[in-house]
Amino acid sequence: MDLNSASTVVLQVLTQATSQDTAVLKPAEEQLKQWETQPGFYSVLLNIFTNHSLDVNVRWLAVLYFKNGIDRYWRRVAPHALSEEEKTTLRAGLITNFNEPVNQIATQISVLIAKVARVDCPRQWPELIPTLVESVKVQDDLQQHRALLTFYHVTKTLASKRLAADRKLFYDLTSSIYSFTCSLWNHHTDTFLQQICAGDEAAAANSLERTLLSLKVLRKLTVHGFVEPHWNAEVMGFLHAVFERLKQFLECSRSIRAESICRDRLEKTIILFTKVLLDFLDQHPFSFTALIQRSLEFSVSYVFTEAGEGVVFEQFIVQCMNLIKMIVKNYAYKPSKNIEDSSPETLEAHKIKTAFFTYPTLMEICRRLVTHYFLLTKEELTMWEEDPESFTVEETGGDSWKYSLRPCTEVLFIDIFHEYNQTLTPVLLEMVHSLQVYNAVGLAAYELFDSVDFDQWFKNQLLAELQVSHDRYKPIRRRVIWLIGQWISVKFKSDLRPILYEAIRNLLQDRDLVVRIETATTLKLTVDDFEFRTDQFLPYLESMFTLLFQLLQEVTQCDTKMHVLHVLSCVIERVNIQIRPYVGCLVQYLPLLWKQSEEHNMLRCAILTTLIHLVQGLGADSKNLYPFLLPVIQLSTDVSQPPHVYLLEDGLELWLVTLENSPCLTPELLRIFQNMSALLELSSENLKNCFKIINAYIFLSSSEFLQMYAADLCRSFCELLKDITTEGQVQVLKVVENVLKVNPVLGPQMFQPLLPSVFRGIIEGERYPVVMSTYLGIMGRVLLQNARFFSLLLSQMACELGQELDQILANMIEMWVDRMDNITQPERRKLSALALLSLLPSLNGVVQDKFCGIINISVEGLHDVMTEDSETGTYKDCMLMSHFEEPKATEDEEPPTEQDKRKKILALKDPVHTVSLHQFIYEKLKAQQELLGEQGFHALMETVDTEIVAQLQEFLQGF
Repeated sequence: MDLNSASTVVLQVLTQATSQDTAVLKPAEEQLKQWETQPGFYSVLLNIFTNHSLDVNVRWLAVLYFKNGIDRYWRRVAPHALSEEEKTTLRAGLITNFNEPVNQIATQISVLIAKVARVDCPRQWPELIPTLVESVKVQDDLQQHRALLTFYHVTKTLASKRLAADRKLFYDLTSSIYSFTCSLWNHHTDTFLQQICAGDEAAAANSLERTLLSLKVLRKLTVHGFVEPHWNAEVMGFLHAVFERLKQFLECSRSIRAESICRDRLEKTIILFTKVLLDFLDQHPFSFTALIQRSLEFSVSYVFTEAGEGVVFEQFIVQCMNLIKMIVKNYAYKPSKNIEDSSPETLEAHKIKTAFFTYPTLMEICRRLVTHYFLLTKEELTMWEEDPESFTVEETGGDSWKYSLRPCTEVLFIDIFHEYNQTLTPVLLEMVHSLQVYNAVGLAAYELFDSVDFDQWFKNQLLAELQVSHDRYKPIRRRVIWLIGQWISVKFKSDLRPILYEAIRNLLQDRDLVVRIETATTLKLTVDDFEFRTDQFLPYLESMFTLLFQLLQEVTQCDTKMHVLHVLSCVIERVNIQIRPYVGCLVQYLPLLWKQSEEHNMLRCAILTTLIHLVQGLGADSKNLYPFLLPVIQLSTDVSQPPHVYLLEDGLELWLVTLENSPCLTPELLRIFQNMSALLELSSENLKNCFKIINAYIFLSSSEFLQMYAADLCRSFCELLKDITTEGQVQVLKVVENVLKVNPVLGPQMFQPLLPSVFRGIIEGERYPVVMSTYLGIMGRVLLQNARFFSLLLSQMACELGQELDQILANMIEMWVDRMDNITQPERRKLSALALLSLLPSLNGVVQDKFCGIINISVEGLHDVMTEDSETGTYKDCMLMSHFEEPKATEDEEPPTEQDKRKKILALKDPVHTVSLHQFIYEKLKAQQELLGEQGFHALMETVDTEIVAQLQEFLQGF
């Protein structure tokens, strides 16, 4: 691509690509895509985005295309990679000057320079760092800032590389520029402080921006640029200076207006100081030992004493609390139980911690957390009144402890209380009596197990607190019901549950929405607890379920609806079939909620979970949900639909429980299986559930299902077996085994392409026992239940392997006998005995030659399945089933599904459960005796070990 002629054309197309008109935009994008691999294209882009006279939007687009091109074509091994000559030109052009006037474009240029540096620096681009170092020294404000911005992005990118060789290069780089970077940071910091003292906020804002960027560079160099940073005096000097600078910056905040741009940058810089300390502690805990004392003194002073008043702000408090928490919890600072096993560094750090956390210090931290930070602020109380759902979501935000003040204070309290519970338990108990600190007692529930008689407290005081209905008392009602939820799995007598259920039912009717949502949470914790008893809960089930459903309808935010749905799901799961009379309203509402949640995939996941438990609770009656249920499964498991990314896992689970509880196969249920082929191609972690679904269809209606899908399934399995784990291989084989079990006549024909590899696996002695066991299970089914097909398969294998038919049969029997110990399931062991015995009676020389092995396996099978009747002294086959009995479940077990019943009925047709092994052996031996005559049979029996013969005779006595 000639630069001069091409620049005009590319510029024109880039201009078209910024158009809002799709008729102009789309062709331009296509053209740019074609040029991506053209030599010279990126040189043209460089000329365009560095030409400040051109339109900003065009330059922005040019820099984005350049950046994307680096990702795709910069590496030497990439298809259509850029030539070395063009890359040399581009590298030089990128650092010719640092004078980009537009901030957003300047940032993008810095990022793309860093991307090139990741691949080429320092070997192919040794001049980059020296150029940046010189450029940040210039007096021109714009050039200095842009160079510093690039310096930061390059350092950040190089610091993120993790290979040993790359780490070594970064260590070398750091050692060469660390002193300069420290000086640069100190210079800009001092300049800022002087300007702020002089009242020049505009100049101070610019200096502060440079302070921030140079500190960002130092953070990466300090944290990632040294193997043992504590041996470097300059590093430790910088880290100690961080505390002094922090104090100076915090004091500066007093004189800067809240609305000033300088105030925002100042707070960002203060937070960055704390991030330097947190990152250093995380990466180099032992190097941080020298900073433990100062970090704790600084953080505790500003957060838990008057020193911080007027200067601290929420995010700074959060960072200080995180610093305390990381020091308290750090495993590097915890000595082993056996002190001699601890390193000197660990003991030193532990000694510093112990000396700092004295009784007065711990007591003050605990009191301040409980009486100051745990209290609801005016803003929170206003949010409670004006937007109760947002208040609830804010209070229960997932991993927000690192970033939000309230969760952070609670996590810090838990960690400190856990670490120093012997010291703090008396302090907290005294506060319980004087201040009713419910939040603290809830957070420390596990630590206070032996110190608080919660049952008495509940009966004598907390229950009464819940019954005070005055509006101003609602924070107490909410906190008390939350407190009970924290203690329910720690210490709460079972016989108090009905009283609690009564209180929960009343609170689910509270006028305040926040109280009702918190009550629903405690209900979930209560029914989730291992001491939950359905009989205690049933009297309250109808009213509770109705009130929860009303709450679900009332709340409007996605997060809150998800939360209430999870509570409903939990209740349905625990009471199971007892829920059937009460779910009508929910069943009618869920289709509407599903439709409304089209843009909220996480809410749809919650609906899927609820449906899973509903189907399990309704059993066969879940068929009435099919008009809604089956389209939901169809959408959730269709990999061509974008929502499947979120819904697939729960969708597969719902599909499976729907099949397990289905009384019959409907055309719609059969049609959904069209989704399975693409799912099997994914080969994801969901494969296990896919196989369970396939098996469920086989048990539900094998003939209809296999008639439609057997050929597709067989093709999918053949592809899967080419590249699959051992566990996956076993799952595929189990499906084939189930097909043969359900349909022994047609099954072998339908999956015929898979069977030669099974046969070959047996005679070659498959090395994985679990795979070999499954191979033998499949071949046992074919041999026992479809002898004609087995003969055809034997002939096919003899032809394929170029061996005599008898030799193939001999190899198979020999390997079967030899690897019998691979089979651990009693059903398969009995099946093997029945299958090999089915070869008798026979005049075939191979069968007679292997007669001893067949009898050995048969006697092993007898030992597995025969039990002695204590009254008659005779043996009986314990696997025999003579009639269908409805599977029964105890109170602690889930009731049997429709699939459980189908498996029972199937077992009544299975030779393993209908043929008596010792009678089968007797009949086969008798037939062999009649075929050979007395003398011939006697000679055959003499090939069997006398001990085995004696055991066989004992089992066969009575025949």
